[in-house]
Amino acid sequence: MNYPFWDIDIGYGWLMGGIAIVHVFISHFAIGGGLYLVLAESSARKLNDSFRLEFLQKLSKFFVLVSVVFGALTGVGIWFIIGLINPAATEVLIHNFVWGWATEWTFFVVEISAAILYFYGWKTMSARNHLIIGWIYFIAAWLSLVVINGIITYMLTPGEWLQTGDFWDGFLNPTYWPSVWFRTGICIMLAGLYALLVASFFKTDHSKTSLVRYNAVWALVGLAIMFPTFRWYFSNIPGTIRETAAEAMPVVTARISEGWWLGGAIAIMIILFGLALPRFFGRPVAVVVMILGLLWFGEFEWMREAIRKPYVVHGYMYGSGIEVAELESLRSDGLLPRLAYRTGDNGADLFRRACRSCHTMTGYNALKPRFDGTDQEFIAAMIRGVGVMRGNMPLYPGTETESQLIAVHIYNQVDKRPLGEIYGLTGAELGRKVYDIRCGSCHEVGGFNDKSSSMVGLGDDEYNDLLDMANDISEEMPAFTAPDEERAALIEYLKTLSQGGSR
Repeated sequence: MNYPFWDIDIGYGWLMGGIAIVHVFISHFAIGGGLYLVLAESSARKLNDSFRLEFLQKLSKFFVLVSVVFGALTGVGIWFIIGLINPAATEVLIHNFVWGWATEWTFFVVEISAAILYFYGWKTMSARNHLIIGWIYFIAAWLSLVVINGIITYMLTPGEWLQTGDFWDGFLNPTYWPSVWFRTGICIMLAGLYALLVASFFKTDHSKTSLVRYNAVWALVGLAIMFPTFRWYFSNIPGTIRETAAEAMPVVTARISEGWWLGGAIAIMIILFGLALPRFFGRPVAVVVMILGLLWFGEFEWMREAIRKPYVVHGYMYGSGIEVAELESLRSDGLLPRLAYRTGDNGADLFRRACRSCHTMTGYNALKPRFDGTDQEFIAAMIRGVGVMRGNMPLYPGTETESQLIAVHIYNQVDKRPLGEIYGLTGAELGRKVYDIRCGSCHEVGGFNDKSSSMVGLGDDEYNDLLDMANDISEEMPAFTAPDEERAALIEYLKTLSQGGSR
């Protein structure tokens, strides 16, 4: 909160995801590609295989361009972006892991220096020295992963660091080792898939089929490492995190199941076209397998980030940059006095600090559609009760007066017409929309915190009594403040609910 707020139209999630996805693909390929090059070169030199040595020389040019140029640019880009969108979290990472970062950057300098020497050394170095440079490159690149992995996994599973604040407790956290080996498997798989893609452009002959089989083995070795280590990784995530995600964000855990299917599909295609029928391993197959591999890796990274919600460092700091330990004092003293940089519009300033890191009004995770057709009192109550909503939302970090200021800021930007007029709905269909907006954020019919079974078979008077006492049921429940027409439509919809499910 002691930093200015960087307010742009694009959602922070899209901004960070856009650059981070590119970087993780390149960085893992750079590590696996380094191991592939040096081992393949060693094998080709022993066999005096000129075809494969020529292939490796061409591959290393693209490899250096991608890993050194794009890898370095996107790596710096990540630092630039996280410093702007969440300076408080960036400060936590630097203060706790400054020597870890310094070590990782040292390995990176060695890595890019060796990569350049390796590429230019094909025709100027002896075979022995060229292979030594290749090994230096790979070892430095993998050690860079070994270090950065400790900081990445710390953010989801900080473990005993939450009590001790000790560097090694945070670094060697519960998911550190499974993540190291899972990511090593990813590196090897990506190296094999990319080498298969390049080989698919060659004319089909004995040399190509031999090369395809060699590259297919690489991809399968990577997969063989990934399957058990992913299960190991997921089992080391604390049960409370997994259970909360499964209940509040079922779409996240569904991606884990999809990952197994994607991995299985890759393995079948590699065995079929890479080992059994290498003559048929053409460009379409290579492209499909590469896309499947990137999808599986991308889903893993998305799951890892999503399951951490609402924290940026689990159990320590929310995505908004507010520390969990500050929450009680903020609720009594208010958030506004802690804001060092203010614009004069208190509602807008509070919205930026409490909500904007995950929500925009009309774009990423838009709030306007969620509050169109509602009222200021309802919006303020929803803000105060945000911690019980589906989607793993953080607890509200301000006073009741500040929730009213945020509500005014939001209300001024929503559609103020009745829901029936906005969506052109009447009767039970209008009632379903009323339920989705006024009840569905915390009680999803057939899903999260479903209470529909307790409302089956009630009469009009009982439904009206239930709506009248809504804000007495729990501290987080808002009062039912919708117009009479929407109340009647909601009751009509509730009458259609069957036991335990939707209409």
